[in-house]
Amino acid sequence: MLRRVRQRADGATLVCVYLFALLIIPARLVLSFVPMTLPPALVFALLLGVVWLAAQMVDTLGMGKGRNVVRTALGLYLASHLATYGVATRRWLPTDELTVADSSIIRILATLSMAVFICDAVRTKERLDKVLKLIVGCAAVIAFVGLVQFGLGVDLAGYVSIPGLRAQENGYAVMESRSIFRRPTGTTNHPIEYGLICAMAVPMATHYVFKARDDGAPYKRWLICLALCGLGGMTALSRTAILGMTVAGIVMIFTLPRKRKVTAMVVGGGFFLGASLVVPGLFGTLRGMFSNIEDDPSVKARTADYAAAAEQIDLNPLLGRGFGTFLPTKYTILDNQFLLTLIENGYLGMFALIGLFLAAGFAVLKVRVISQDDHLRGVAAAVLSAVLAGGIAAITFDLLGFGVATGMAFTMIGLSGAMLRIAKQEADAEERKRTLKSIIMSRRPFAKPPRSRATVP
Repeated sequence: MLRRVRQRADGATLVCVYLFALLIIPARLVLSFVPMTLPPALVFALLLGVVWLAAQMVDTLGMGKGRNVVRTALGLYLASHLATYGVATRRWLPTDELTVADSSIIRILATLSMAVFICDAVRTKERLDKVLKLIVGCAAVIAFVGLVQFGLGVDLAGYVSIPGLRAQENGYAVMESRSIFRRPTGTTNHPIEYGLICAMAVPMATHYVFKARDDGAPYKRWLICLALCGLGGMTALSRTAILGMTVAGIVMIFTLPRKRKVTAMVVGGGFFLGASLVVPGLFGTLRGMFSNIEDDPSVKARTADYAAAAEQIDLNPLLGRGFGTFLPTKYTILDNQFLLTLIENGYLGMFALIGLFLAAGFAVLKVRVISQDDHLRGVAAAVLSAVLAGGIAAITFDLLGFGVATGMAFTMIGLSGAMLRIAKQEADAEERKRTLKSIIMSRRPFAKPPRSRATVP
């Protein structure tokens, strides 16, 4: 009888702990014994940064080292934030803005620490699978909580109470309505954030459904996760979620084998039709969100602030006024992270943020080029969908103002760097194997031709 060998805790284990704290613990719960707003996931991300720094000083902990395009992009993004913080705090700032600037630099430092830790600590395909499967499972739990809110009007997350944590008001009432439907939030702080998490998980769940079928393993649990996340993204009644799932569908059409493309399109179309029949009026509401977009009050409110935003950008065009200092309660709400970054971090900060998404996209595309492993190539396509969904979300709402959405987006960026390391290691190992084989063959002595026996007359 084969005995199951237990996997020792490693960097991927710590990443799973972080993701559990980020996705399962309700986002409204923060530490009660500190004056600053610190959710548990953010504190753990800071600890991951300390662990990463310590592991870089030794060679015995298996931490990845050396250049990586994603890690370089993360470093440049951190440098832009530090430069902005230095310039902003050197000049006079109102007390309320200075307080938020101090907490914001801690928040972004923790998030970047988590991303670079993921990039260097997840070293094998097996551990990468562990992290991605946990993300899909946690997203399914969030979707289930959101669907209960949507269908029954019961907020399961509101019943969660953890010692040492206090509930913080986020300015959004759970289950506010759009059209005739409640807008769920799951364990997040806002329906847009909830919809984005579900949309990011859809391509990963799809990959694991196909993977389980190919391996002859049970795939119903992955199919259930896919159904929950897909329905959660639709019931969020969010353009961000719909665009994210559309991007996932386009990426799958271009990357899946032909047989899987047909299956994915048939299943996706059937699921959308079934959801529209089960929830009467849902299709009409979703269609109205896009067909009447020019008359939508929320869209008009977003575009009306562009003139005032341009004035703010001109005041500090290079490094901005300071990350987090453009307070929505004091100035206005900007539902565009790139525009908000222009105001708070200037052009350097905006280019650094765009560079993050470009570097992550480049990394996963390179994985698909250099890897011969179909599973790793499929995972790369799923993560590419999630990275693109995060980039789209940065256009449709202030992404960095929401902790769960920010953590998930930077997790995908970190995983893209980890995948690139894994693919390069496998490619290097395969190249060394071929080189060694060619050396052995070149040093092999030539076989002597057989002696011809003399013919006896």
